[in-house]
Amino acid sequence: MIISKAIVTAMPEEAELIIQKYNLLETKVIGAMKIYEGKRKNTESEEENLILVLCWVGKIHTAFATTYLFENYLFEKVLNIWVVWNLRPDTIQIWDVLIPNTFMQHDVYIPDFIDSMSYLRDPIFTEYAVWEDYNLEKFNLHLHGICVTWDQFIDNNDLKNELVDVHSADIVDMEAYSFLTIVKNYNALDKTVVIKSVSDGANGDAAQDHVANLKLAMDNAIIILDFVL
Repeated sequence: MIISKAIVTAMPEEAELIIQKYNLLETKVIGAMKIYEGKRKNTESEEENLILVLCWVGKIHTAFATTYLFENYLFEKVLNIWVVWNLRPDTIQIWDVLIPNTFMQHDVYIPDFIDSMSYLRDPIFTEYAVWEDYNLEKFNLHLHGICVTWDQFIDNNDLKNELVDVHSADIVDMEAYSFLTIVKNYNALDKTVVIKSVSDGANGDAAQDHVANLKLAMDNAIIILDFVL
C-alpha cells in the first residue's frame, strides 16, 4: 500500500512553495479551500502520496479543512505548516523555525467555575518535540515552545505583551489550536507535526516584515518539512 501524508497550510504564498517543490497538482476546489495532490520518494526510496490542503487564514477555515481531510482521506501523518509572529526576540529570531509542543487559544473566555467548558481553555500538548535545538547556520530550529492561537493580526507591543503575560507564549498564529483540536478529536495527535517559521516580530512593523520575510521564512520551514515528512 502506498503511504499517504497530508499537509495543511493557510495562505497561497505558503502553499505555492510546497506545490512547486513536490510538483503537486490541483485536484479539488471546495468553496475557498483547494486540494493539491502528488507523489514523492522518501528517504527509503518508497513512493508516497502527498495531499496539500490550502485552507486560508483563521480558525474556522482551518477546522473545516482539517475535518475534510480526516473524513475523506487515509494518511499516516498530517503536518501543519505556516508562518507566525515572534513574541520572544531575545531567544527567537526572524526566519527561525519552531516545532512547538504546547498550544493554547487566547480569544476565548470561560469562567473557571464552568467545568463543562474547560476544554475551550485547556492547552493541547504534543509529544514529538523531545530533542535539543539545532543551529542550522542560516537559522535555528527550536524543538519546543508555546504557540498561542488568536484570530487577530498582531502588530503592536500591547497585544504582544498581553500574550506573553497571560500565556508565557513564544509565538502566535491564527490556526494551530483549531487544527490540533480537530486532530485531537480524531485521536491522531501521535501522527501530527506542527512546523512554524517566524516572519515578523508582532510589532508596529509586522505587516511590512510579514510580506518581506514570508518567502525566506517558508523556505526554511520547507527544509524542516522535507526532513520530517
